[in-house]
Amino acid sequence: ERSTKKMMNDPAFKERMKQVTENDAFKTSMENTQEMMKDKDKVKELEDSMKKRVEEGSKELEDFKKKSAEAEEEEKKNKEEMKPKNKTMKKKTSSKKKKGGKKK
Repeated sequence: ERSTKKMMNDPAFKERMKQVTENDAFKTSMENTQEMMKDKDKVKELEDSMKKRVEEGSKELEDFKKKSAEAEEEEKKNKEEMKPKNKTMKKKTSSKKKKGGKKK
């Protein structure tokens, strides 16, 4: 809540809001919205339309989450399958040479 107040009191934010609200397209849009809100049937139609869009969006999001999870699982499997291959392909050469002298 504090960050919201802080943002709203910010001069740059106030200036931006002023630019937006004084824009003719914004004013026209607000007037049209207010006119539509007076029409009960239109409001109901808009609500139904929005609910439908939200449901579709939620469904798409769920599908995306499932696909994403499946892709992650597939990636994990692929990595696990690759591990043994990588181990056998590594050359067993050591760059470190053992020193032959014993310390007393």
